[in-house]
Formats: sequence, C-alpha cells, structure tokens
Amino acid sequence: MAFIGSSIVRDTITMILAGGMGERLLPLTAYRTKPSVPFGGKYRIIDFTLSNCLNSGLRKIYVLTQYKSDSLNKHIYEAWNIFHPELREFIYTIPPQQKLGSSWYKGTADAIFQNLNLMEPEFNKWVLVLSGDHIYKMDYLKMIQYHTEKKADLSISCIVTEQEKASRFGVIEIDKDYKVLSFIEKPENPPVIPSRPGYSLINMGIYVFSVEVLISVLNKMTEQGIPYEDFGKNVIPFMIKEGYDIYGFRFEDENKKEQPYWVDVGTLDSYYTANMDLISVNPEFNLYDVDWPLRTRQLQSPPAKTLSHEGERIGRAINSLITDGTIISGGLVERSILGPNVRVNSYTYITDSIIMDNCNIGRHTRIRRAIIDKNVIVPEGIEIGFDPDKDRKLFKVTDTGIVVVPKNYVFK
Repeated sequence: MAFIGSSIVRDTITMILAGGMGERLLPLTAYRTKPSVPFGGKYRIIDFTLSNCLNSGLRKIYVLTQYKSDSLNKHIYEAWNIFHPELREFIYTIPPQQKLGSSWYKGTADAIFQNLNLMEPEFNKWVLVLSGDHIYKMDYLKMIQYHTEKKADLSISCIVTEQEKASRFGVIEIDKDYKVLSFIEKPENPPVIPSRPGYSLINMGIYVFSVEVLISVLNKMTEQGIPYEDFGKNVIPFMIKEGYDIYGFRFEDENKKEQPYWVDVGTLDSYYTANMDLISVNPEFNLYDVDWPLRTRQLQSPPAKTLSHEGERIGRAINSLITDGTIISGGLVERSILGPNVRVNSYTYITDSIIMDNCNIGRHTRIRRAIIDKNVIVPEGIEIGFDPDKDRKLFKVTDTGIVVVPKNYVFK
C-alpha cells in the first residue's frame, strides 16, 4: 500500500480555488479574499485545506487566486514556502491572467480551464480540485486511491446530511455502488441515499479527475458552445449525460469525532459560531490532534502574558484562546479568542468575542459578542455589544447581534 500511495502522490497535481469574494463575510473581506480571513486566533481559513494536503502527502499545489489576493499571497509565501521544486514539489499562487480571453474567472470550472496548461498530463495522471474556504480534516489520498480503484473519470466527495437541509447544496443521487446517477444544484426535493431514507448526499466541492479526461471534457464543451463555467451547474451534469464513469466518495473525517465536521463559514454568524466552538470544553473541531498537525505562519513573538496589579486590576483569561505576543494587563477576558499581539488594558472586560491581531483595547472598555478585525485601537471607556441601536449606527451587526468592527477602524 505504501508503494501505491507514493505512486499516486507522485502523479497527482492539486488545484485550490481561492479567489472567492466572500461578500457575505463583509466587512471581514473588505481587504482580503475569503480563504485569507483569520480563524481560530492564529490561522487563516485556507490553512486547513493546505494542512490536509500536507498531511495527505500532496506537495504539488497551485492556489488559484482572484479577488483581493494581496493578503493571501503574502500568507502563502510566509507560512507555506516549505516545498522543494528540485524534488518536483511546490506551492504557487496563480492569478487570473486572461490566458484565453479578456475575462476573469467566471466560475470554478472556468478557473481550471484557463489554467489547463498547468496540468502537464505527461507528468500527472490525476488532478485534485479543492476549495480554499472550508474548515475540515480529510486525507485526500484515500479519495484518490478510491478513484483509481473504481477506474473513475471523476470522483466527488460527498457528506451525509438531513434531506430537509440538503436543498441548500448540490445533491448527488447514487446507486448501491455509489455510482452517480444524477447531480442537482439546490433541488426542492433532494434525492435520498438508497440505504438511508431521510438523508441525502451533498457535494463538498472536492473533486478528483483523471487529467486527460478533464482536459478532454472542458475542450469538448467549449468547442460545442456548451456552458462550462461551473463544475456543479455545467460540467458534472454534462459528464453524467455523456456517460462518463462518475462515483461519489463518502467523506472520511480525520477529526476523530462522532459527527463528521465540514463547515463552510460563509456568513458572519456561521464564522462566529465556528470560532466560538473552539473554546468550548469539548470542541467539535479539534485543534490539538498531534496526528493531524495544522500548519500556519509562526510569528517570532513572545509568549502570551497576564499582568495583575492592585485591587481589581487582575489580568485573567477564562475559557479563552490567547495567542503569542498578547498581553492581558489588569483586564478580564472570558470565552473569547485573542489573536497575536493584542493588548488588553486595565479594568477592561471582554466576553464572547473575537479580537484579531495588533488590537489595543483601552482601559475601562467593555466588549461583548463582537468581532474586531486587525489593527484597531479601541479608546478608553468604549462599549461595544451592549447597545444594539448605537452599534448599528457605526458597525455591521448581524441578525444574531454580533457586532463587527472593520480592519483599521478609527474611532472618532
């Protein structure tokens, strides 16, 4: 099996789609693409997909960027510049270059089509197509091995969900051998799994193609004038209609929990909820599994520090994640996540909040159920999250009442 695995790794190229605008995450995506949004104090969202690649042994990676990619490019260079091109391993960020026309990427499949020159079928038999904006743990090698055993043209990773929730996703209909019979985007009446009434299989946006098949299919669709821009809407239905061998791959979670974990933090509320899960007693997503390391940029910062003075000026962090370089000086932090180099000053109270890098929280400040983006200086005595009407005049406030302070915001 080790020999088979090494051969598959050597012959697989990985393409990560990381150009999403992430409009529903505004203002967090005002200056950055969605995969570059910070998560869990020290990570970026794309770190989880890239860590999966590294833990799966996949070391030939292209990251296809598009909107507001400066932050992502910088992060990839600083955190992931660990590969050796002389060994045919690499990670490159690829911007849209209008190789085949005057347009940017029109969809997931068009992003791949505009970069078919990178496939190099003389060196690569399979291509793994991933999204850079989901939180999960997965050994992609298992899926690629499944693809080769099935002699499939395309394999689609899918996860089980309740039928009533499946209509928000692309839904896969399979037979008893997991051969894909149909693929429907956001159906009103999702097809169910034959062996599990009441449950459906939804598309995770993780695909394994045989390289020559993918090149042939995209070229055929463009030559015939068939829309090809998106995998879910266009390419997969076309391949089913044309009789290609397509199989569903049942998601195998490496998170070691009872329920499989795969989260698309596509809204501010879902982003906040996924972060807050990390500070619970038994989080759904495990950051501390030494068998599945999660890599990110390691800052050369000192350890986090708490300082207590006299009386009520006791620096405390309770049920919280506190990252390197942060100082809690005479303030109280509860159920919160503090990014690198945050300064919490005396008599400050922070609860149920996310404070990102390089923020300075002034004395006598109270912050509740808030997300404060990077580089914000909160003046002394400010209250955030206690007066919804006042907060809405200044900031974005979500349906559940989460206050979002944008990056570099200057209080007046």
